[in-house]
Amino acid sequence: MFRKSYLMAALLASGAVASASTHAQTEADTQNTAERITIQGEFRRMTVQEAPTSVTALVAERLGQRNALHLETALNALANVNFSGGSSRARFIQIRGVGERSQFVDPIQPSVGLLVDGINYSGLAQAAQLFDISQVEVYRGPQSGRFGADGLAGMLVLESTQPSRETNGFLQLGVANYDALQGGFAVGGALGDLGRARLSVFQQRADGFIENTYLGRDDTNKRSERTVRLNLITDIASRWQLRTTLHSLTQDNGYDAFSLDNNRQTLSDEPGDDNLKSVAARLALSYAGSIADVELSYSHLSADSLYSYDEDWTYVGIAPGWEYSSFDAYHRERSDDTLEVRWVGNQPMNLPGGNADWVAGLYHYQRDEEMVRDFFNWDLYQQDQFLSTYESRHIAAYGELAQNFGQHWRITTGARIERYQNPYMDSNGVAAEPEDTMWGGRLSLSYLPEVDHLWYATLARGYKAGGVNGEALGKVQDTELTELRDFLLARATFAPEFLTSFEVGHKRVSADGKLSLQVALFAHQRDDVQLKGWVNREQSFVGFLQNAAQGNAYGAELELTYQPTQQLEVFTSVGLLETEIEGFITEDGINMSGRDQAHAPNYQFNAGLRYAWSSQLSGVIEIDGKDGFYYSDSHMSRSEAMRLLHASLQWQAQAWQLTLWARNLTDETHGIRGFYFGNDPRLEYVPQTYEQFGEPRRVGLTLKYAF
Repeated sequence: MFRKSYLMAALLASGAVASASTHAQTEADTQNTAERITIQGEFRRMTVQEAPTSVTALVAERLGQRNALHLETALNALANVNFSGGSSRARFIQIRGVGERSQFVDPIQPSVGLLVDGINYSGLAQAAQLFDISQVEVYRGPQSGRFGADGLAGMLVLESTQPSRETNGFLQLGVANYDALQGGFAVGGALGDLGRARLSVFQQRADGFIENTYLGRDDTNKRSERTVRLNLITDIASRWQLRTTLHSLTQDNGYDAFSLDNNRQTLSDEPGDDNLKSVAARLALSYAGSIADVELSYSHLSADSLYSYDEDWTYVGIAPGWEYSSFDAYHRERSDDTLEVRWVGNQPMNLPGGNADWVAGLYHYQRDEEMVRDFFNWDLYQQDQFLSTYESRHIAAYGELAQNFGQHWRITTGARIERYQNPYMDSNGVAAEPEDTMWGGRLSLSYLPEVDHLWYATLARGYKAGGVNGEALGKVQDTELTELRDFLLARATFAPEFLTSFEVGHKRVSADGKLSLQVALFAHQRDDVQLKGWVNREQSFVGFLQNAAQGNAYGAELELTYQPTQQLEVFTSVGLLETEIEGFITEDGINMSGRDQAHAPNYQFNAGLRYAWSSQLSGVIEIDGKDGFYYSDSHMSRSEAMRLLHASLQWQAQAWQLTLWARNLTDETHGIRGFYFGNDPRLEYVPQTYEQFGEPRRVGLTLKYAF
């Protein structure tokens, strides 16, 4: 059977993209092998090498080499993972070509979820700050059997550095171009009867990468972000343990990203904001029973956000007779509550053919969201307000059985059934209550012919809930859209989406620990695909989700790390992806069937090397590459292919560490979000592509002191 010592593997100490695996050699051989990464996202703690799915773990040292202080800065290093802009921080992520790209009026359910210390931040990826995060785990393919409706296409799991019994921590200060400053500390240790705790506090700010030439300012797209996290682990009794987690985030960012001239110079007279204030708490009580461990957890998240922008991107007087002036603002108050109880068998069940491990659980999630939109109403020709309330209720039951057959084979069977109700009401008189029952899970066959060698095949099914197009329903009376009334009414609601995936893969680590390899081949089919459509009539923009017939994709992921000498380490990851839309026709009659899905580049890669001249001095150079991709499912505008070069030089002397880092060394301009419509009064609103660009050349210095 699979050896239990696999579960005790420690975090990888090297800086490579994690492709580590299980480790079960004798004590005499242990000193000759590399440490392995333990992941948190499965029902049971296991190493990357044990998981029968494509999963990558980026450890803290690897993140530090890129000075990755936010998740968006690390995503380009991941195969078949993309993200969209349209905000001051990347809020929406796509895995294998599946995932949302924006949110305006209507509530949405993300296809790619986000957990931070076990708290559900799905749809709030701007909160994914990485200071004192020990590792980032990226699960590709359907994960609904484990995570529910937020795991249709994959899941991101972030874990803070856990508190230890010994007092330790670090201080960090940094500077960079664009007037960037950062500072923070993390400290942890024993607190007597309270247990062991770790507190981290971090603040960063920068002017942003935009010059507003009309206002004469270079900070209209600024960033100012503060994160506080506390984790406390208390041993209540010999069998009882309580983990308490507290989070606080304040994001006070500007939003002024799109330019009529498609550069980093804007003309907005009313720059917007992209602000978030959130607090979250989680209590996780565990009991080590004689037959099963019981885990009871409750978490609460409260998030208040403001997303606003100058809709015309210009100023009054730029083109008299043609211009318009409008400002759009979305205020959201969101409250999440999650309750879950899980039983994890700690004694193998004896079944025909071999023993088995089991997991069972119950899950309840509710999300309440209130939105107030301040906008210019073209029917009334004045500023107006739109209000909506959204109540999402999910109840689920799940289970998983992992049965060993002999010494080398294991079959894992898991299923989850979930019921949702999503009542919605708004100030336009729209009221609806979409509800349905969904199911998902996985069936995996694993073969481990020898230590650190895994072959697997996994059939998985993911799902996400349906909903209501409140914006479209509210626009049926718009005088500018009278001829589209029947079209919009026919899209009042949309059905759940399902994704079925088949994946085969191989993972291995060489006996000497110098070579680490992951390969995955996959194909998936999306049924009742939820795709974003748009109506664009003069200055009336209406977004809605509709179900296309189908979406197909196939591709591969490769991750390789090799250490030919003690000083040199090389690493690479490659993602290949082919996608196709079927049965999707835009409002203006364009048939998108046969085209690639949006934000689904055909290839992505990351490659680099790390060299240590001595125990004190080391350096890393790497390159991210990505094919061009369509910005939307409803128009044909595309990004250009990109190549971004990064480097860092690190000096370490006992407790002190100094890192000189640079991202996008060649200062390449690359798009991360794009729209196609007419918004330039100087050109009489001729439709064209407008792009938001990713990070330009960044250079900085980070000082760290560990104690």
